[in-house]
Amino acid sequence: MTKHVAVLLGGLSAEREVSLRSGAACAKALEAEGFAVTKLDVDRDIAQTLAKLRPDVAFNALHGRFGEDGIMQGILEMLRIPYTHSGVLASALAMRKDRARDLFRAAGIPVAEGVTVDRHVAAGRHVMAPPYVIKPLDEGSSVGIMIVKEGANAPPQELTNKDWPHGNDVLVERFVPGRELTCAVIGEKAYDVIEIRAADGGWYDYNAKYAKGGSIHVLPANLKGNIYQNVQELTLVAHKTLGCRGVSRTDFRYDDSPNGTGELVILEVNTQPGMTETSLVPELAAFAGLTFGELVRWMVEDASCDR
Repeated sequence: MTKHVAVLLGGLSAEREVSLRSGAACAKALEAEGFAVTKLDVDRDIAQTLAKLRPDVAFNALHGRFGEDGIMQGILEMLRIPYTHSGVLASALAMRKDRARDLFRAAGIPVAEGVTVDRHVAAGRHVMAPPYVIKPLDEGSSVGIMIVKEGANAPPQELTNKDWPHGNDVLVERFVPGRELTCAVIGEKAYDVIEIRAADGGWYDYNAKYAKGGSIHVLPANLKGNIYQNVQELTLVAHKTLGCRGVSRTDFRYDDSPNGTGELVILEVNTQPGMTETSLVPELAAFAGLTFGELVRWMVEDASCDR
């Protein structure tokens, strides 16, 4: 009997457009693999929709809040619909950058110095010496991130806007110069390492991530052997520390700049990374000989409750 897969996409977060692209690509690949597929653009009635539809598996292609933070996972657990990616707790922890940092530090994974403060405090004074980065606590895809450069007279005043949409507290972290690296876990294995460069030479922001030609991916990353292996090892430790399942992707900064410190620090774990055919995880899978269709088929076969 053909397995019926509901692909959850779109949703209510700031990453809606990215999720629509991920979900469409996954749905197309799953259909080519022989699954019966229903695409569901997630709204606040999704629990009732799923209860009525009763798919065999939910393929969670949502990104950001309400889809990647444990809420959708909780709905699927209550409905007892097997689903892809990480469970309730791992999803919630990974989405909260401050909570994840505490666990990474306890597990011996290096993090940059950082502090969580009210956004008005961060706007009123430098809470650490520039350069530093201001991040919303629970957004992905570089949404809401601001870099305060060395020599800046004052913090960004956008933090005080009445319509600021990213929560009251922000994470302020020391800016680590150098290279942006990423590595994925699929199942129980850490795959290869990609270096990501913004095509315009700037930082890897939302436009660099998703605009056509916005970024350059170097695979495999040209790193000293011990750094390459260290990234892979830390990726697997981070995945297990948060209790992730299925597929995850972990991002790092590596300071090999002139007169740099040589440090490697974790940025975050993405429990539901981008899943278009040209996204980073499918690219890593393809480099290891796994087609996009084979990857999404594996994810459906790996789906379960109680994750």
